[in-house]
Amino acid sequence: RHAVCIFYLVLRALDTIEDDMTISLDVKVPMLHEFHSYLYQPEWKYMESKEKDRQVLEDFPTISMEFRNLSKVYQDVISDICHKMGVGMAEFLEKKVDSQHEWDKYCHYVAGLVGIGLSRLFSASELEDPIVGQDTELANSMGLFLQKTNIIRDYLEDQLEGREFWPREVWSRYAKKLSDLAKPENIDMAVQCLNELITNALHHVPDVLTYLSRLKNQSVFNFCAIPQVMAIATLAACYNNKQVFRGVVKIRKGQAVTLMMDATNIQAVKAIMYQYVEEIYQKIPSTDPSSNKTQQVISSIRAMSLPGGSMASRHHYSPIYLSCAMLLAALSWQYLSTISKATEEYVQAGEN
Repeated sequence: RHAVCIFYLVLRALDTIEDDMTISLDVKVPMLHEFHSYLYQPEWKYMESKEKDRQVLEDFPTISMEFRNLSKVYQDVISDICHKMGVGMAEFLEKKVDSQHEWDKYCHYVAGLVGIGLSRLFSASELEDPIVGQDTELANSMGLFLQKTNIIRDYLEDQLEGREFWPREVWSRYAKKLSDLAKPENIDMAVQCLNELITNALHHVPDVLTYLSRLKNQSVFNFCAIPQVMAIATLAACYNNKQVFRGVVKIRKGQAVTLMMDATNIQAVKAIMYQYVEEIYQKIPSTDPSSNKTQQVISSIRAMSLPGGSMASRHHYSPIYLSCAMLLAALSWQYLSTISKATEEYVQAGEN
């Protein structure tokens, strides 16, 4: 728990530097490259940030001290991921996401590496088998599925803030400029572009199911599964939906609570995935250019999600007290904060 907490705070600090548009590139690029080394510099902090999360940079000595108090096996994972992520972030500061390959690469740097790092922490703790941390391809897919969902859903918000993450290779087939997709007269082409990107994201679901099937520890399983089912529900809500280009598409509050309650074992997660890909399948327009590809990827997910599907799985049995505890937590959460905000934070795990 401490290692995951510090991992999050370190990456939040790194992400705050990347996001801060007031830092000039000649200052920011070296900072991103060297950020991992600041973990071992007790006095290092950054006081010039204007970002809302600047506290993690201003109080970085507190974070780095706790980092150095972790077991070396945890320190090595966090430092290594931090280094790779900083280099990747610097690479994409000066270029836009062009090809689908570059889209995967960008998502790997900002989210896939988070999945890989967490998986290595799970294995290092011995709560999970070594294979969980060793199979970087599956761990990467866990991050990519979340990140692509964020990017797809946040089209309008990113446009309003001057950010572009949809790959040019895809959107250029539907518009001259990415911003043109938000124009009412282009809505049909915009939705077709949206559907193609959702189809791309769905290709990660088989890896997600295989990854989750390997987990043994209940807390680790819940931690990993909840963001994934939130993501598939979000994609189902976005698919073929013009509202993505007009405002914010969110899953319902009750839906979010139900997903949190239910995603406690692999069979339940398979059923949830099956439910939402069926929902997408029912909405596929016959005239959609990606319809065949969408149908194909959904068929492969169906095959894995059905009972006796082609995947070795480990059964989880959630005791009744766990369900009661989660119900109590969910109900309490409704009083303390809005579930819609909680949903956003879960789905944004890839970014964080």
